[in-house]
Parts: sequence; structure tokens; C-alpha cells
Amino acid sequence: MDSPFPSATAAPDIPTLLRTWSGNLTRNTSSAFASLRLKDYIRLVIIIGGYCLLRPYIMKLGAKLQMQIHEKESADRGFMDPNELRGAKIEIPGVESDEDDSGDEVHTGADMDFGRKARLRQRKFIREALEREEQRLRDEAEGSDAEIEEFLVKE
Repeated sequence: MDSPFPSATAAPDIPTLLRTWSGNLTRNTSSAFASLRLKDYIRLVIIIGGYCLLRPYIMKLGAKLQMQIHEKESADRGFMDPNELRGAKIEIPGVESDEDDSGDEVHTGADMDFGRKARLRQRKFIREALEREEQRLRDEAEGSDAEIEEFLVKE
């Protein structure tokens, strides 16, 4: 018994397995092309040429079918278009109005929300700075009132 494997139960080692595979590959490829006749060569050329000619059309058909499947799945999920998402207004807590001070300008489309968060953040910062300044002025006015009361005669 001339088997490449040492025993039927033991697993072959990697070098033995690679030698077996390389021997099978060289033997099968050389015998496959050595016994080809003219008819077999013509058949091989027709099969390969047909594949090369039909492959782009098959790929386009597959892409079209896959696109239809994806559209059907997105329709089932209720897919929203990005333009619909841009039109939606998101409430930002702590900010009463998200309108710009200038009412003259007309905005449409995607430029309407461009920089909205930055404008709101800036408006909120300015509002807080004004509140701090007003509080400082109130405190200062109360201090000066206390100084004036000191000089007033109480009866």
C-alpha cells in the first residue's frame, strides 16, 4: 500500500499534505490540456468569450435587482430623505427663539439651517453676558443708594 498518509487514522502533517496537493495540481493541469482536441479548444474559447461579453450585462442586471430590493426595504422602514431631515426643527432647551433678528432675508433649502447651532450658542452667550451686566449695574445702584441713605437725615 503506497499511500502518502502514514496511517488511515493519523492526520497528515503539513509538508506531506502540500506535496500531495502540488502533485495533484501539476498532474491534473498537464493531462487536462494535453488531451484537448480542436473541438475542445473552440468550445473553451466560446465559453470564455461568452463570459467576457455577457459579464457586464449580468453585473448590471444584478445591480438593478439589488437596487430594487434595497428600495423595497427602505420603503418598508419608512426611510426619510435627507432634505426632509433638514427641514425638521429641533427644540433646543434654554433658548426661547431660534429666529434671526433680521427678518428681511428669505432662506430656502439647505442654507436655512447652516450654522444654526452656532448662532443659537452665540445668542445664548450674549443673553447671559447682558444678564450679568444688568445684575452688576443693579448691585452697583443698590450700593450707591446705600451711600446716599447714609447722608440723608432720618427723622
